[in-house]
Amino acid sequence: MHRASGVLMPMSSLPSPYGIGTMGKSAYQFVDFLKAAGQKYWQLLPLVPTSAGDSPYSSFSTFAGNPYFIDLDLLVKDKLLKKKDLEGIDWGDDPERVDYGKLFDQRSRVLRLAYARGREAFDEALEAFVTENPWVETYALYMALKQRYDMLPWTQWPDEDIRLHKAAAVARCREELKDEIDFHIFVQYLFFDQWASLRTYAHQKGVSFIGDIPIYVALDSADVWSEPQFFQLDEDNVPKEVAGVPPDAFTEDGQLWGNPLYDWDAMEKDGFGWWIRRIDGASKLYDVIRIDHFRGFESYWAVPYGETTAKNGVWKPGPGMKLVGVLTAWFNDLDFIAEDLGYVTPGVRKLLSDSGLPGMKVMQFSFDAHGDSDYLPHNCAANSVCYIGTHDNDTVMGWLKSTRAADRRFAARYMHITEDEGWCWGMIRAGMASASNLFVVQMQDLLELPASARINIPGKPEGNWRWRMLPGKADKELAKKLRLYTETFRRL
Repeated sequence: MHRASGVLMPMSSLPSPYGIGTMGKSAYQFVDFLKAAGQKYWQLLPLVPTSAGDSPYSSFSTFAGNPYFIDLDLLVKDKLLKKKDLEGIDWGDDPERVDYGKLFDQRSRVLRLAYARGREAFDEALEAFVTENPWVETYALYMALKQRYDMLPWTQWPDEDIRLHKAAAVARCREELKDEIDFHIFVQYLFFDQWASLRTYAHQKGVSFIGDIPIYVALDSADVWSEPQFFQLDEDNVPKEVAGVPPDAFTEDGQLWGNPLYDWDAMEKDGFGWWIRRIDGASKLYDVIRIDHFRGFESYWAVPYGETTAKNGVWKPGPGMKLVGVLTAWFNDLDFIAEDLGYVTPGVRKLLSDSGLPGMKVMQFSFDAHGDSDYLPHNCAANSVCYIGTHDNDTVMGWLKSTRAADRRFAARYMHITEDEGWCWGMIRAGMASASNLFVVQMQDLLELPASARINIPGKPEGNWRWRMLPGKADKELAKKLRLYTETFRRL
């Protein structure tokens, strides 16, 4: 990875008239903004469908695309929708916040109109799409079954045979739910068709995509339902233990994520084929893959199923280089980033070193008035990615209000913060000047936004993932300013 920089901007945060950012006009305009600003990378959050809590890190499928990101104006252009189909729909009344409840109620109804108009015209394209993406039939069946059972998770489906994914029940349900299955396949075709066009445009402009792979998948997902043999489940497909992280200085009870844990022995016996398929799917979306919670490959926190906090877990060994080596060898044309944040042990450091992958440096964690930090810009190794903060951190303006006064004074002295430049651009300058090959800044910090624009508060189950940028904010003047910083520190 050469010296460069990029912007972290969730697809959901783009402006649009339909309640959430999409792969339409605003996405193309944002690519143009990145090009004008001299940025090489657009970093995204996972593009998968969201489930309870609206988190892109908890999805019904690790392969599928989020139907909310399908641009409706492009469907009008393709004659799959009419302008009048979109009139009078309430997508939410706050242009700076996503209203997921209204999206859930409205988006599917509109997409079903497109399906009714276009299903026959796309027969050949859909057949080719299914051949190239075999996961989509399982996903579509899963979503059709969730519709049948009032969106209940598969663990609560009343039909035991289909809950346990028995072959005869799967075949029967494929026949019974054929039209609903075809609808979900059609929606995925639309998503990936629009994404391919956007990605091609970005590449023509010299912009590449960084995307996240959450280390775990949700229990309520087609992935666990259809391939339970790769997860730590009992004979009734109930988890034995679940994922989380132990208590630390930020969370007294730790974080109980609740994801099912992998059966690493079963995966290794299969040659890690499940992970190879997963990365192959992600490669159709992203040019660089950030592996979230990379330290879980070295060892992971296992919490007994049924616990209400993460306190009573234990550390267990992960697959280490047996898996990481397979992935980097198999996908030698892909770049990876290891999210090595959290409790970093000597074992995690060794795995990162052995893998050769760049780790992450978060400046907000670095300013300790009484000690040194690996995350200070002058300590960053070239083979690393420097962030002021990630989607799990506050904005710079929010961080300023919550950090200790002594640390704030140290940070101001270290970065030589001036009133004219301000904290946001002072921290951007320091990150740009770091030795890290890649520097990524959140869009909110380019816009100098307060804590209300924060994307996510870890451990808070509701109210996250909602911030949206107002139209016109990523303008020529902002691009010119960012380009000057980028050029100064030789990241063009």
